[in-house]
Amino acid sequence: MTHRFTKTFTAEPHHIDELGHVNNSVWVQWVQDMATSHWSAVADPLHQEQYFWVVIRHEIDYRGNIAEGESATGTTCIPDDAKGAKSVRVVEFTDAQGKQLVSAKTTWAMLDRESGRLARVRPEVLAPFRQGD
Repeated sequence: MTHRFTKTFTAEPHHIDELGHVNNSVWVQWVQDMATSHWSAVADPLHQEQYFWVVIRHEIDYRGNIAEGESATGTTCIPDDAKGAKSVRVVEFTDAQGKQLVSAKTTWAMLDRESGRLARVRPEVLAPFRQGD
């Protein structure tokens, strides 16, 4: 079973665009915040010291939105095994009624902190993310 991580975001005035809802660039930032928060909360501290992640691809579908003061709950997981230095993460945001607003599939590459080079994602690095919540 895959470990799911959840975090809630509330739309503040600086998140709102000329259409009166959260700007697309903010959703991208929230997708990245979900990934980094999940890594910080779940990854082995030794792995956090040895590695860092960079995003190499975002695929995002916008199905709804929220206005200032409203909240969206993000849920993320890593559904599959890594391939080399790459790992895919899924992120979904829902509103207070549970309606899906935004879904994303992001690809991340793991780098070795010391060398700055790509590092093969070993099973033990993803193991904490593969456990049930």
